[in-house]
Amino acid sequence: MIPVQKALWFVETHFADELTLAEVADAVGVTPYHLTRAFAAATGWSLMKYVRARRLSEAAKTLARGAPDILSIAISVGYGSHEAFTRAFRDQFGVAPNRVRDGADATPLKLTEPIMMNEALLDDLAPPRFEDGRARRIAGLMQRYDDDASAAGIPAQWQRFAPHIGQVDGQQGGLTYGVCKTIGEAGGIDYLAGVEVSASADLPPEFETIDLAPQRYAVFRHEGHISEIRRTWRTIFEKWLPASGEQLAGAPDFELYSEDFDPVAGTGDIEIWLPIAA
Repeated sequence: MIPVQKALWFVETHFADELTLAEVADAVGVTPYHLTRAFAAATGWSLMKYVRARRLSEAAKTLARGAPDILSIAISVGYGSHEAFTRAFRDQFGVAPNRVRDGADATPLKLTEPIMMNEALLDDLAPPRFEDGRARRIAGLMQRYDDDASAAGIPAQWQRFAPHIGQVDGQQGGLTYGVCKTIGEAGGIDYLAGVEVSASADLPPEFETIDLAPQRYAVFRHEGHISEIRRTWRTIFEKWLPASGEQLAGAPDFELYSEDFDPVAGTGDIEIWLPIAA
């Protein structure tokens, strides 16, 4: 399953690129034939049909929110012209993109959501180290995810944030953060893809911030490709935490990405910081 998971991640972080089967296979490290067979067997989709459906579904969501410029939406999902995008959109959904944007067509669109990645529990999760984390302010792009299925859209959120890394006013260091803040009793999360900033940073209007207070953490190392991080999270919550005798603190947890982490390729060192009650 690993090649398929990596391919799913690659697709979610390359909407704006003119992807080919050969490019995805090369990024994943298998032959195009291998990827074609594996992807179809695991998901029921042909890879390139899935790419097209995902691109157009994300575009449809943006249009439904009233985006004023259809061409910019077309370019953001890999189409070079208004005409090509409109033709593909109509083929996919049976309606023109401007009618979705203007709310003139109330027909529900059949959107394709991200395919969930492997969530089987790990057999070999290394024990954590415990660390007293300092206060820090994290700033970046925030998105709400109401359930596990919608959280599969996090790779696309990182794609949007990646160009800001190293360019944010008041950025402190080169680490990046994925901060998870639980939404009440509903079980969803607000997820912030961001960097640490100074208190006086002049931030873009679309940025939001989360302030992390000093806190004791259990720190886990995620091994392998980013596409399998959900397995690490599940193993922590469903296996390690019940057996540890520890209790969660009422504070955000976060993923800490090393300076050499590539949020598009999904490679590099990653730690999961879990807040533990004193």
